[in-house]
Amino acid sequence: MDDVAQGAQPAELDGKVALVTGSSSGIGEACVRRLAALGCRVIVNSANSVEAGQSLAAEIGASAHYVQADISSEDDCIRLVDETVQRFGRMDILVNNAGFTKVIPHHDLDAVSEDVFRRIFDVNVFGTWYLSRAAMASLRASGDGNIVNITSIAGVRPTGSSIPYAMSKAALNHMTELMARVVGPEVRVNAVAPGLVATPWTSDWDAQHAAVAKRAPLHRSATPDDVAEAVLGIVRARYQTGGIVIIDGGTTLT
Repeated sequence: MDDVAQGAQPAELDGKVALVTGSSSGIGEACVRRLAALGCRVIVNSANSVEAGQSLAAEIGASAHYVQADISSEDDCIRLVDETVQRFGRMDILVNNAGFTKVIPHHDLDAVSEDVFRRIFDVNVFGTWYLSRAAMASLRASGDGNIVNITSIAGVRPTGSSIPYAMSKAALNHMTELMARVVGPEVRVNAVAPGLVATPWTSDWDAQHAAVAKRAPLHRSATPDDVAEAVLGIVRARYQTGGIVIIDGGTTLT
């Protein structure tokens, strides 16, 4: 007799399918692990870290599957959605986490090459747009489709790793609001805007983490789990759409 037949309650997200981009490490990995722990079947994705993504999916087990794809390619976005639906039969949650940046001091305008500018926007803005559009039919069919965009406080304050990065995150915040207006009630669209997060990417940013710890009322940088918890909160909040949820330990208050 299975657990449900014995009276155990099914996991909260049993039957749901989530695609999390850029999920071989950091925030994306935390989202995948939390969603899977709640019964969700998950697609792990990365553009380059194939071995890490495959290892994570294998660790989670049969409820996870890895797909390599670069979201800056619209063809890859369409293939990513198709493989998700082929593997698990549906899609309910899309977490647009994959992103790109390059650290460039804001005052050094000449250091922002056209190639860097375009790459940041190709991944962060166009990629999120391509994938959200490609996934929309499946999300509408879900009955409670969710798009959660991982943006940044750099999209609401003049900060961030570079000016193009901050501009791209501002564009994503506005995209979130614009899309939320037109795809309801079948699909909800929200964003989580973290401050500095302790990920592999920022592991050597000691000065920045120290500055946040000194300035933020909660005296530390965010963890990937902090961001994943906000994502889950949005998934659970069935009357929330068009929201930009700031997760920064109060940094923007100071």
